[in-house]
Amino acid sequence: MDDLDVKLLELFTDEPRIGALEASRRLKVARGTVTARLERLEATGVITGWAPQLDPAAIGHPVTAFLTLEISQGVGHDTIGDHLAGIPEVLEVCTITGAGDLWCRVVARSNADLQAVIDRALAHPGIVRSSTVIALATQVPYRVLPLLVRSSSS
Repeated sequence: MDDLDVKLLELFTDEPRIGALEASRRLKVARGTVTARLERLEATGVITGWAPQLDPAAIGHPVTAFLTLEISQGVGHDTIGDHLAGIPEVLEVCTITGAGDLWCRVVARSNADLQAVIDRALAHPGIVRSSTVIALATQVPYRVLPLLVRSSSS
């Protein structure tokens, strides 16, 4: 990835609806260059999608929590992951090291609704223990661009 790729990704991250023509004007390169680079960045997995970023709070789910789950020996992470994927309020599931086996980011409409989400998550017999932490605020939202900018400059 070169400086033009980084500038292109910065531009589309800041203004996702900009379009190839306007991006080519601002970056002072041919429209075909912009299009070809975007296609390459998609093909190599750098760009994983063009969907809008949704705010769970704005669609009625203001409570964010993190569940740490411990699973029974012999029960695969993927089996539990498939179960959790069936719960719409589960936004993300990762296999982890340390205390617990899986980490889940979940959202809910209220604390009472959070309890219902947790109950649905724990309905799988392979989950033996859980702990929950409720997020009070987000100081740094999920981001990747600063990592890209830093790695391209080193």
